[in-house]
Amino acid sequence: MAGDGPSDVEEHHRHEEDAMLLPELVAHLREHRTVLREEWASRINEAHLLSAMTPQEVFSEVTSVYDNYVGVLETGSVDELRDYARDLSERIIPRGVETHEVIGIVLLLRDVLARSLFEKYRDDFDLLNRVLNAYEPAANRIATTVAGSFVEERERVIRQQQDSLRELSTPVLQVRERLLILPIIGVLDTDRAHQLTDQLLHAIRSHRARVVVIDITGVPDVDESVADHLVKTVDASRLMGAGVIITGLSSEIAQTLVTIGVDLSKMNTVGDLQGGIEEAERLLGFRVVRADDADR
Repeated sequence: MAGDGPSDVEEHHRHEEDAMLLPELVAHLREHRTVLREEWASRINEAHLLSAMTPQEVFSEVTSVYDNYVGVLETGSVDELRDYARDLSERIIPRGVETHEVIGIVLLLRDVLARSLFEKYRDDFDLLNRVLNAYEPAANRIATTVAGSFVEERERVIRQQQDSLRELSTPVLQVRERLLILPIIGVLDTDRAHQLTDQLLHAIRSHRARVVVIDITGVPDVDESVADHLVKTVDASRLMGAGVIITGLSSEIAQTLVTIGVDLSKMNTVGDLQGGIEEAERLLGFRVVRADDADR
């Protein structure tokens, strides 16, 4: 029995009309591009977002993001927008732009465009609902893409900064031919111990080192996993052809190593850094003499 709802023909006609909504929406946003961009830039300024950038820079980025935004609505593909968002993030993260600012400007654009659509279709409530139903999923996908790209880039920058700090905190120094020193200061956790080993083995190869002095005077504590990593570092260095001397063992760390059963026979330990260097020079065949004695 036929109901009061739309017939199949009417439903098919409605789907065809809905399919034309996004192209019509895109045409509207392109026609009013200048006005909508200016309104968006004004709202960004009023909300004190992207304050690290000049007004000219903000408007330039607003133009690019707006065009990419409309492009996504037209094609349904976010690839180009994602690439632009990553590039933009790479440029603005060093300027101090925060995640909430990026999310804020995207939501402002979404609001500016939605208000424009409301103004255009407000006399036809049914059509307005269908336009917004077509616009909302695409707008949400765009917001997620931009915010996600920014967060990913920010995390990458943070990881890069952490790696740089680790490298600076564990410098491998060449004090003379075939002799390296690795002074360690601060907490030595498993991640840092792993990174330290990578740096040391790379330095042994590049400097053709025969002896390495690892000074842990500035290390407050060593747990079982880190101690195990130190032993593996000593073994790996030996395989690379370099002997290892460990200096600066505190009484607490020495007791920890004994308690957790570290094989101390694998470690050549010397009380302090100066003693370690002298032992290293002896192993390398160097002999230190006073200048006066050498002239005699």
